[in-house]
Amino acid sequence: MAQVPQTFFDALAVRTWCGLALETLGRAREEIDAINVYPVADGDTGTNLYLTVESAVAAVEAVFAGHAAASGPDGPTLADAARAMAHGALIGARGNSGTILAQLLRGMAQVLAEDDPAHADGQGLRLALRQAADSARRAVAHPVEGTVLTVASAAADAADGARGDCGTVARAAYDGARAALAATPGQLPVLERAGVVDAGGRGLVAVLGALVETFTGERARGVAGSAYPNPSEGRVAPAADRAPGDGVLDECADGPAAVPGQKGPAFEVIYLLEAGDEAVERLRERLDALGDSLVVVGGDGLWNVHVHVDDAGAAVEAGIEAGRPHRIRITHFGAGDVHTTGAERPPRERAQRAVVAVVPGEGLAGLYTEAGATTVLARPGEPPASGELVQAVRRAHAREVVLLPNDAELRHTAAAAAEQVRTEGIRVALIPTRSAVQGIAALAVHEPDRRFDEDVVSMTSAAGATRYAEVTVAERQSWTMAGICQAGDVLGLIDGDVAVIGADVAETAETVLDRMLSAGGEMVTLVLGDDVPEAVADHLEGRVREGYLAVDTVVYRGGRQGALLLIGVE
Repeated sequence: MAQVPQTFFDALAVRTWCGLALETLGRAREEIDAINVYPVADGDTGTNLYLTVESAVAAVEAVFAGHAAASGPDGPTLADAARAMAHGALIGARGNSGTILAQLLRGMAQVLAEDDPAHADGQGLRLALRQAADSARRAVAHPVEGTVLTVASAAADAADGARGDCGTVARAAYDGARAALAATPGQLPVLERAGVVDAGGRGLVAVLGALVETFTGERARGVAGSAYPNPSEGRVAPAADRAPGDGVLDECADGPAAVPGQKGPAFEVIYLLEAGDEAVERLRERLDALGDSLVVVGGDGLWNVHVHVDDAGAAVEAGIEAGRPHRIRITHFGAGDVHTTGAERPPRERAQRAVVAVVPGEGLAGLYTEAGATTVLARPGEPPASGELVQAVRRAHAREVVLLPNDAELRHTAAAAAEQVRTEGIRVALIPTRSAVQGIAALAVHEPDRRFDEDVVSMTSAAGATRYAEVTVAERQSWTMAGICQAGDVLGLIDGDVAVIGADVAETAETVLDRMLSAGGEMVTLVLGDDVPEAVADHLEGRVREGYLAVDTVVYRGGRQGALLLIGVE
């Protein structure tokens, strides 16, 4: 059924556009993922764009719901809706493409919300599209043509030449973007060899197609059932066979164009950052030196930072120096990527301070290592002995060591190890963390440059303020504080005691999470084991977004960690 067209760009038009964009991206998500070869061929551009717009939709709907609950005669203003759209996209931005789209929407909102107009006409939409393209280009450290930035600029150029109402301007922008998209393979060799257009640009064409439908009530040409100009136009030529790693390049960095077999940095790091403008400028310089694909978007004290690096810990540390990073996401592009581990680095001078942590899975071991800790892997059923902890402290090669056992049952083992290394002249502080999520909280506030005692107190306080839980499967029938469980039941343990007995992992985890958040919280940490599908994390993140608006969520993959899921609430 055709949409009722919107004559002007008002709050209702913002709401309609966001909803239509989400529907269009939902239909085309898998197709966009399939042509994602640049800057990293990780097949998630469509998914990242969808999740970014989904967050924008949720923010806009919340504004409308808030006005409805107030029972006032008037709904939200254009400024209210536009700012909510931009803010929602900013805090929910995923990946390179989603981060750039968030800045495009923010650029539009800056114009649409200026002077708080009741609505915007065709001229206002032209100005908004131009501001969007220009601000997105400024947000990228090293813009490259043939990407979503090129498509955005072409849309703005085409809109500049259009005269008429919003529908006319939107259609011109869509047609300009569509033509630019078709030309992207000629601008980026990696696209030409793969026989595809730029995936991020394809997603933007989808969003602009939804804008056309918002103002005309008609689906734009070429987007029937697809975000692409035509379903058949996704691949402009038969896909060439590519060597492993071909096309793993940088959308935002200068460098060689599509060298077969070339690999980029190993990690994608994304986080929200509360910081001032000057601190962010310094952060840009530091991250630009650390890696590539650098995009920093936002403003007014809240930023979304995206970068590809080999040293994820250094990227997060740079954010900590600039302000308050949260919603930190670290993604490993693949085991074959170029990445130098601590063991491969040349011998270093004895450090002043180090952190040694016991971790329950390979995924968390990587996370802790990137944060600067020396790790001891505790495999399920194989807790480390005190001798292993002693060796780890020695390996840390520091004068002062903070020891995180991350397990209540390892406290005495860790204490024995600490006593032994103290005889060797090493100053050791044992923080009695009982879960890896408490260790993550402690690491987040670790500052090696302050006095040792102050650092230990701060880390201990952060760990103690973090409630912890785990979801696991019962191995046998037994009595618990929540009743009798049977072998195969899903158990939810809070602070070490069984609190929930269930049959479904997601439902049990949701119940556990609700109980923990009933006492308050600012940050939820989810650590997924190998046997837990990503959908469980998505479900829990959605639950937190819907039910606890002021709470942030961060998700990690823990690997073979024993428990199905670890949960921390700070």
